[in-house]
Amino acid sequence: MNKKSDYALRIIRSLQDGKMRIAPTLAKEEQIPLAFVYKILKQLSKAGIVGLERGPKGGCCLLVNLNEVSLYDLIIAMEENVHVTGCMRSDYDCEWQRVHGLCRIHGNLRAIQREIENKLRSISLMSIINDVYTGECNDKEDGLCYFRLRKR
Repeated sequence: MNKKSDYALRIIRSLQDGKMRIAPTLAKEEQIPLAFVYKILKQLSKAGIVGLERGPKGGCCLLVNLNEVSLYDLIIAMEENVHVTGCMRSDYDCEWQRVHGLCRIHGNLRAIQREIENKLRSISLMSIINDVYTGECNDKEDGLCYFRLRKR
């Protein structure tokens, strides 16, 4: 997830109350440079997540139910992909594979890629914005801690 997706989440957080906002207000509320707010709003509008209205009474507002939009959907709208590496792209031409054949690194990264995408699809924007992560480590099976979302 890059800075654009992070900023988009923060803008959506400000818009979740359903009220119309103007870009300078969003920039101030979320501490995002105004130039980025305009760019991100344009992408969010193109994705159908935010509505934009021009004019003196214009601004932007949320168009979607945040329970129905996943973190994956947002990242795709902002970044166009969630690839862990370039070779996950369908149009990637791997010189190594052309010379040597099957690449175990690619196969293993592809499995990880699927897990990441499934996890991102399972998390709604509503839960990312409003739920609280518990501080408990719930699964140490592989030496890593996984935190669970808990409703406020």
